[in-house]
Amino acid sequence: MRPTGRLHLGHYHGVLKNWVRLQRDYDCFYCVADWHALTTHYEKSATMREYVWEMVIDWLAAGVDPQRATLFFQSHVPEHAELHLLLSMVTPLGWLERVPSFKEQQQKLRAMDLATYGFLGYPLLQAADILIYRAAHVPVGEDQVPHVELTREIARRFNHFFGRGENFEQEIAKSRQRMGKQAAKSYQRLRQKFTEQGDREAHQQAQQLLRAQQNINQQEKDRLLGHLEGRGQSILPEPQVLLTAAAKMPGLDGQKMSKSYGNIIALRDDPKRVAQAIKGMPTDPARVRLNDPGDPDRCPVWQLHQVYSDDETRNWAAAGCRAASFGCLECKKPLLAKILEEQELFHERAIPYEKNHDHVRQIIDDGNHKAAQAARETLEIVRQAVGVVYS
Repeated sequence: MRPTGRLHLGHYHGVLKNWVRLQRDYDCFYCVADWHALTTHYEKSATMREYVWEMVIDWLAAGVDPQRATLFFQSHVPEHAELHLLLSMVTPLGWLERVPSFKEQQQKLRAMDLATYGFLGYPLLQAADILIYRAAHVPVGEDQVPHVELTREIARRFNHFFGRGENFEQEIAKSRQRMGKQAAKSYQRLRQKFTEQGDREAHQQAQQLLRAQQNINQQEKDRLLGHLEGRGQSILPEPQVLLTAAAKMPGLDGQKMSKSYGNIIALRDDPKRVAQAIKGMPTDPARVRLNDPGDPDRCPVWQLHQVYSDDETRNWAAAGCRAASFGCLECKKPLLAKILEEQELFHERAIPYEKNHDHVRQIIDDGNHKAAQAARETLEIVRQAVGVVYS
């Protein structure tokens, strides 16, 4: 996430709830993307000093667990920048210009000067963020799938250029020998079935065989995986999309909740402001008088009921609106109660971190260290493959 302002309920329901679920089953890396924030907000970089820490506290209050996931600052792991640079050497300019959100964001953010390489190259930096950790899966909504596909293409192109060293075939032979006679024989048989007959099941079985190998290291596994697919070593594994349910969180005006629209409820907002904002929300314009029947589908409040209310409350609200049996303020009461209940939970969970900033800093320091360790391991392999390690 980019630290460009306070997190709001759209971030919680659209992303953070998924993060909390994913950390139970995966080794997750959650990044405060401060370099990405600079691609659009470089003129306001001073505000990040406040927002980065507020963002981390919001993550923790939402249930992100530093014992299960790695939380870190992008700018504190400079390996991201080095991999970004090396990837830029082989990434065609046209690939970046065709990213769907490139022109779309330029249109939306016309007030900003986005005629910079940083903005054009942010999908490549995003690819480096993913590939530096050799990510197996990237949790995204459908709108972000093109970014992951671009990352896969970049990894494929990089592997094509740098995945074969001078002694590639000899190294393959040595790695197969170290696997053991039986495993090497199985690998060769499965590879033949895949390359000659296109047998996808054989491809999956060969992958499983390599993953289970204890006699060879990760670099050798990647090399054999590349050989399996008729290419060079898989220096940078291609990540898979992990589609996550993305709740569309409406703002106070019915549009998507966004800081740009000024229609947000912050994750740890002032309860009085929340109450005032909900009570002042626009409703179906057809309900001018109390006895005018309304249409829930034309009401921004109804959209929030879809997120927060149970079936019984939604049925009550919809029936009451259509029959004009109560006013809009009455309809908002159970919704407001649910939002304030959620807000109270965020505030309670945040208090220990607000009172102990040293603890929050330690969480990030530990995460920076762990992330840097993983990133350095990837860079060692990448530098060797590119040929910038001189002995």
